[in-house]
Amino acid sequence: MWKGTVVAIATRHADATDIRFSVNGRGVWVAMPNNAWLAQKAKNGKVITDYLAAQIAGRYLKLAIETGYDNGRELYTMTVDEVLEGADAVVNEAGRTDKLPQLPVVNSDAHPQELDFKLPGEPHTVAAEI
Repeated sequence: MWKGTVVAIATRHADATDIRFSVNGRGVWVAMPNNAWLAQKAKNGKVITDYLAAQIAGRYLKLAIETGYDNGRELYTMTVDEVLEGADAVVNEAGRTDKLPQLPVVNSDAHPQELDFKLPGEPHTVAAEI
């Protein structure tokens, strides 16, 4: 289940966009290199939207779990080529990007503990700071 998207230029000094999922009650992050957004635009003039990024990362994580690559890690890192291949696969399956599932809306009525997460390497949670 998708939980959030974080552009992580400073977080891990990785120039990546991190997509967070909840897998069997544990937080799992998929890091997608920001260069993939530029490569996608150069490749076909299309952009990677938030919806598409979540689907690409979700597909990658699903395949990792199904093939036994998931060893309980908290963070998986994709390459630019893996992101582009994932984008092609997701769009081919959906037909068009406007047919992708929408992400949940986080609004001001939400309680921080419901959205709580811990970034890799951080001992505290975001809700504790709010």
